[in-house]
Amino acid sequence: MKTICLYFEIHQIIHLRRYRFFEIGSDHYYYDDYANEQGINEVAERSYIPALRTLIEMVKDSQGAFKVALSISGVALEQLEIHAPAVIELLQELNATGNCEFLCEPYSHGLSALANEECFREEVEQMRRKVKDYFGQEPKVFRNSSLIYDNEIGAIIANMGFKGVLVEGAKHVLGWKSPHYLYHCTENPNLKLLMRDFKLSDDISLRFSNSEWSEYPLFADKYIDWIAAMPENEQVINIFMELSALGMAQPLSSNILEFLKALPVCAKQKGITFSTPTEVVTKLKSVDAMDVPYPMSWTDEERDISPWLGNVMQREAFNKLYSVAERVYLCTDRRIKQDWYYLQASNNFRFMTTKQTGVGLNRGIYDSPYDAFTNYMNILGDFIARVNSLYPVDMDNEELSSLLTTIKNQGEELVQLNDEIKSLQEALKKAEGDKPAAEKKATSKKASGKKSK
Repeated sequence: MKTICLYFEIHQIIHLRRYRFFEIGSDHYYYDDYANEQGINEVAERSYIPALRTLIEMVKDSQGAFKVALSISGVALEQLEIHAPAVIELLQELNATGNCEFLCEPYSHGLSALANEECFREEVEQMRRKVKDYFGQEPKVFRNSSLIYDNEIGAIIANMGFKGVLVEGAKHVLGWKSPHYLYHCTENPNLKLLMRDFKLSDDISLRFSNSEWSEYPLFADKYIDWIAAMPENEQVINIFMELSALGMAQPLSSNILEFLKALPVCAKQKGITFSTPTEVVTKLKSVDAMDVPYPMSWTDEERDISPWLGNVMQREAFNKLYSVAERVYLCTDRRIKQDWYYLQASNNFRFMTTKQTGVGLNRGIYDSPYDAFTNYMNILGDFIARVNSLYPVDMDNEELSSLLTTIKNQGEELVQLNDEIKSLQEALKKAEGDKPAAEKKATSKKASGKKSK
């Protein structure tokens, strides 16, 4: 029996403002508040709110047969808290149905997995706590920014305790294999890989309203027929996309939500079910290891990391940002930590791309990739100066590494001491409870005699 694993991502960029060279050292605020408020409200009204209401309705109408997975970046969650709390309320309502799984992703929606393992782990753990606080779920499946993945990243994710990870079903990685099976990481077979069917995903998120598309108009029964016609032994069809595709990339006037609502009914008629990622990695068996020696993603035709690190400007900005990663990791300043997450967001590097993809890229306030690079580097210059002011600039990486090791060891010692204290307290309670009744009585009389004196 085939099952559909449907997943949506929620992420909104933090818009940077025009930051001039002469502001370095005097102004430490980097953001365009008006653009951020306007952007999050627009996508909430046009996409998130109607889409989430539809998903809730689908769960109820299907009597629990329909299931869906979501992930949300930390920076998006912060903006929703401030400007569109109604979206968070709907997410919690969807969560209350019991048919929505929340995945974990990097807090910043950045590229730390490609640069610094400690920073990557830190922001993943922070997002893990956020998911627990907001939705009461312990994420078991991971989704990296833009599905960036390779063998090394897989090993880190597995080491962090995740059971599965969403990855792109890229042709250059799959070869002759089908994305409709469960695979596992070459570095750790305990980590299962759910491979995205990019054609079926893009049919909804990119092509649905395109009147020049050969399959236009696309109806739910035709879409499910495509899935039903696949070989009988194919296990899972992974359909992953951004939630903003419903309402933004594909306008509501295209009847995209009506199409979505009809999917569970049509699937049921064909004996096709819906499953969450955790259900997939738990119930299905991996058929083979998937070797991914070089990073891949779900972006552009090449499905690699060139959209963010494909030219000299992007790599220069990337290397400059992560040159202070160890210092930021040591830092406890709240403002610097927040700026660190916002500056890591992958769109900052995407704006600098010089790739010709045939798809229009909205660069926001920037006229060109060079303009984006200049503005970002001005901000980065101020940010790095602030970080370096907290720690001596001449402190080399070896000294920082030593300091980090000391802090880590002290933290581990504190954990051990706390465990020992708890153990001793439990032993003391048990010893008190095991005292013979006569001894307890004598102790009580002795205590009362002292009081009478």
